[in-house]
Amino acid sequence: MDFSQPAACLALLRDLRPTDFRATHATLTRIVDGLLESAPAPNQHLEVLEAARETLAFVQGEMGRGYSTHPQPPGRAEDDAFERVVALWKAVARSYARIADADAREGTLEDQRALLAQRRMLYEGLALIEYYRAHLELAPGLWHAVHASYDDAVRSGLAQVRVAEPLNEVWHAQSVHETYCATLLVELANPYGRSERELNWIVRWAQRFAPYCGLDNELEGHKPSVYGIDTDGDSGLRPLGFLTRTPTLLRFDGSALATQIQAVLAQFKRGVKPSSLGLGTDCSASASAHLLLSLYRPWGLASSGRRFPRRRKSGAIDFTGDWLAISYAIKGELFQQPAQEHRPRALRDDISLLTFGERVPTVDGSTPDSRKRHTQAFDLGMDSEHWELVDQSVGGFKLRRTGEGTRLDHHQLIGIRPPDAEQLLIADLSWLMYRNDGALEIGVNVLPGVPRVVGIRRPAGSSGSREPFHQAFMLPPSLALKSSGSLVLPPGWFKIDSLIEIRDGDTRQTLRLVKLLMRGTNFDQCSFDLADQDLNPD
Repeated sequence: MDFSQPAACLALLRDLRPTDFRATHATLTRIVDGLLESAPAPNQHLEVLEAARETLAFVQGEMGRGYSTHPQPPGRAEDDAFERVVALWKAVARSYARIADADAREGTLEDQRALLAQRRMLYEGLALIEYYRAHLELAPGLWHAVHASYDDAVRSGLAQVRVAEPLNEVWHAQSVHETYCATLLVELANPYGRSERELNWIVRWAQRFAPYCGLDNELEGHKPSVYGIDTDGDSGLRPLGFLTRTPTLLRFDGSALATQIQAVLAQFKRGVKPSSLGLGTDCSASASAHLLLSLYRPWGLASSGRRFPRRRKSGAIDFTGDWLAISYAIKGELFQQPAQEHRPRALRDDISLLTFGERVPTVDGSTPDSRKRHTQAFDLGMDSEHWELVDQSVGGFKLRRTGEGTRLDHHQLIGIRPPDAEQLLIADLSWLMYRNDGALEIGVNVLPGVPRVVGIRRPAGSSGSREPFHQAFMLPPSLALKSSGSLVLPPGWFKIDSLIEIRDGDTRQTLRLVKLLMRGTNFDQCSFDLADQDLNPD
């Protein structure tokens, strides 16, 4: 196959089967690279690229699912998928730039100049966004390439010209300015703190809301917290108070966007579905409203700063993502079924530990001090590590790990013990990012309250049979942090108004689950009330 000939490439594109996305990705790469090297006539080159766009978008998304769902260190993604996806985005961006440069001499695509500029802008932005998907630190030069695409369009008078854009699901048209603003919005959305699903929505919504964003050079008379962008730099939006006044500095104006978000939220209250508002068919109104509320301030207003200031602090911190290790470090013994008078001893011993279907050998139930418990967790085969503490605030910590370690998921429940504390705390892994040197940095938000290990089970069924207790955590109310008590349950356990039996020491009660506070990859945190129903002893 001669990938240097546009006619042959078009014929091949018609026969591609996107369902075999790896083979299709390899073919698309050969087509793009082959045409870049052969530099055919600009109009023929453009025809091939435009014909490939829909298949390209699908295949690139499929290639990225593995590393976007389960982030890995640089260079460690399966089959080097990340490197291949980014390389192809960059090659497509170069292709549109090459066509524009060639046509500047030949003049055969004068009516397509705005389209060429918009496509170049789009694909430079997608190369950058791919790093957010993979939770990898941005490589040097990515923002510079995005800014250069925008600046070239401004100088050519093309930045505000809208062109047909079939990949934009709402407007079906887009300008360079709107494409640029969409990339800026993704960065403002805390991309390293988003799940794969949330980030997909954010990327799509950024396209939908970009027309309401403005950029200008009116820098005076604005608060330092207002966002600005230096198009001669290599970074995204920053508060104006932190930026040096240069001729290439622009102010980002999201005031019209704030009004638009308010209007969308008002529509939700009237019962309008997200799909009718251009947000997509794969998101519920409640999930959309929750995410939009978190985007309202950064997208529409300004930088908010931190609720609690961070303090630089160093030292080692005990860390585990293993539910068994968390329980052992808190209680001093592995989670066990409560002794029950009517259960035969042999059966009780056989299921002496049951947590989510896992069983481990019984151990000495003595209660060593808290730090010894963490050390003993290693001997029990649990995932337990030591991390470097970078900084901390009242509500959380920034941690770093170098070298190999347990693979972590976004919004995973973890246990940590700060250097100056004896008690293990439980926390939500709120963001994670791999540095270019392979070090993993994470942010954790501590769930307020000192956790207690409790046993939970669903009430007896109509047959009277009872399931074993499962491990969970109780968090008491905290007046200082203005938080009410909550339960941290195994994933999928929360159902509004459902009843569960709880064993907390010698106390047994029936609780009614009221509200889901947080749903992570391996836990549900919810509020609860004491139910009217009382438990009788077994």
